[in-house]
Formats: sequence, C-alpha cells, structure tokens
Amino acid sequence: MPGLVRSIAIQVLGWALVIFGLAAIFLPGPGLLALFAGLALLSQQYEWAERRVEPVKRAAMKTARDSVATPGRIALSLLGVAWLVGFGVLWVVSPGAPDWWPLHERWWLPGGWGTGLSLIVSGLAALAMVVYSFVKLRPGRVAA
Repeated sequence: MPGLVRSIAIQVLGWALVIFGLAAIFLPGPGLLALFAGLALLSQQYEWAERRVEPVKRAAMKTARDSVATPGRIALSLLGVAWLVGFGVLWVVSPGAPDWWPLHERWWLPGGWGTGLSLIVSGLAALAMVVYSFVKLRPGRVAA
C-alpha cells in the first residue's frame, strides 16, 4: 500500500509540475524548470519521460545561464522580480479603484489576496532563480 501511495503522489506532483511548466512557458514563471522537475519525477515511472528529462534540463540550464549573461539581462530580471512582488503587494493591500479607472470597481484588482500572494511567491521564486543562476551559471564560471 505505501508503494501505491508513493506512486500516486509522484504522478500527481509530476503531472502538476508539467502542466504548470507548460503554462509558465507562456505566462510569468519558471516554465522550463518546472517542466524539468515534473519530467524528472515522472521519469521514475515512465520511460517516455526519462527520454525527455535531459533535453529539457539542458534547455532550462541554457536559459538560466543566458538570463545572467550580461548586466542588462540581470537588471531586467531583477526589474521583473520587483514588478511581480510590487503588484502582489498592491493586490494584497487592495486599495479602492482610482478615479481614472474606466470600468466598474469590481474589475479593479480581481482575485484579491490570493492573486497577490501568488504574485509575491512567483516573484520570490524568480529572485531565487536569478540569484542561483548568477552564482552558479553566469558565463565565466564552470558549472558543477
């Protein structure tokens, strides 16, 4: 029974990470890294996933390395982090709609604190990835 529970947990988490990773490729978020993590989990049970882990890992590491290749890219990444966290705080605080807002007030910051918290968590995850990429993957360093 414990083996069955472990198998189901790995599959649920693996598929959730794959779906999130695919969505995050197009939306703000760590798409390739989440896709890699999901495939790594699924590769424990599926041969098709095992064949895809290494190419996705290489693409994720290349993207991470490229993101810290120049000071401009690092600055843009940090600006993106500040933008995500800042908007997350705005959503959590949830001030009333400003006078210039043309739509009904219910359309101002939809989603409430849940949306704000997810933006803040995404921003902090992005910051962690930028720091990791800077320390471990920036050009001129030998990756372990």
